[in-house]
Amino acid sequence: MPYLFTSESVSEGHPDKVADQISDALIDNFLAYDITSKVACETLVTTGQVVLAGEVKSDAYLDVQDIARDVIRRIGYTKSEYMFEANSCGIFSAIHEQSPDINQGVERKSPEEQGAGDQGMMFGYATKETENYMPLALDLAHKLLIELAALRRENKDIKYLRPDAKSQVTIEYSDDNQPIRIDTIVISTQHDDFDKEAAMLEKIKKDMIEILIPRVKKDLKPELQQLFTDKITYHINPTGKFVIGGPHGDTGLTGRKIIVDTYGGKGAHGGGAFSGKDPSKVDRSAAYATRHIAKNLVAAGVADEVLVQVSYAIGVAKPCGVFVDTYGTGKVGLKDGEIARKVEEIFDLRPYAIEQRLKLRNPMYGETAAYGHMGRESKVVTKVFNAGKKNEKKVDVELFTWEKLDYVDKVKKAFGL
Repeated sequence: MPYLFTSESVSEGHPDKVADQISDALIDNFLAYDITSKVACETLVTTGQVVLAGEVKSDAYLDVQDIARDVIRRIGYTKSEYMFEANSCGIFSAIHEQSPDINQGVERKSPEEQGAGDQGMMFGYATKETENYMPLALDLAHKLLIELAALRRENKDIKYLRPDAKSQVTIEYSDDNQPIRIDTIVISTQHDDFDKEAAMLEKIKKDMIEILIPRVKKDLKPELQQLFTDKITYHINPTGKFVIGGPHGDTGLTGRKIIVDTYGGKGAHGGGAFSGKDPSKVDRSAAYATRHIAKNLVAAGVADEVLVQVSYAIGVAKPCGVFVDTYGTGKVGLKDGEIARKVEEIFDLRPYAIEQRLKLRNPMYGETAAYGHMGRESKVVTKVFNAGKKNEKKVDVELFTWEKLDYVDKVKKAFGL
């Protein structure tokens, strides 16, 4: 019997994502000036206020206020009527030195024996459902908001948009797990004030359906465009007026959108957030490593859908265990446990090896903090830190290295494909 599956996304102006982006901007700046930095930084944003807290071990000195204001400005909170504005918000820092008790479990005389920064389990997932091996509902939810942000910055076809927004996509699937159609699309977008609420709602709904949706559709493959039928149920700003938003409408905290950040409810999640953590924290680095493994397994033809779990004990380099679930889609004549053992042979999952393989000691994290950490394009960019200042620094950074299909040949050889 056909079934429905739903995923959501939130925009870069959502308060939780504002917090994530500030935390990851701090990570990038610390790594740009000291690649050995150990950082765990949390951010809270609310009406006219930013609070930074966390633990740091680094030789770098940062002007955290400037960094936070730059992020808020880039997102688009630049007007006083938003009640949260880059130049005027208060910023309080309670960042202090990392506990030596934790650090002694991570650093070793031999770098290869670097211990895990925490205990826990991390998951990676991949599916053949889309070109980027991501679940379709989440991929579309992200695309809607990326395009909505582009429309806001263009300020041409739609001129009333403000930074905060959420999307949600529900897809109907057949018994054999193939997408049949899009059942429901939900978009809630912050906007400027209107004189008449009824006219406002009508215009916003019309613009979302007639401007936003066609812009998203035109970049999709034909088989995905066909999912956009005239039977879609649209809920556009279903509560009505959405003028008050962002950190003034809701307090934002780092790490509260972990499902948006990963697979939209598909696969599994170990519970650990990513943003604000340097790569010695396996919550982040091992989640990227398992995505890298899952994606390469699917791309190599081992299975159509793969979930990979790895687990650690704090201060210990060797993982406690590796688990693989192919959901019955395996194509290599092996049980999932046998696939897991081969994965351990192909991929070194010690924390130091993950950092080296995926080049995680580079300032690559700001770009991950909105619109998902997975399914993004791996590319090299030049990032500038403290532009125009005495300590300006330019760094060439390869982004989203865990999205590369650089192990496909090794996987194929190991599995005889």
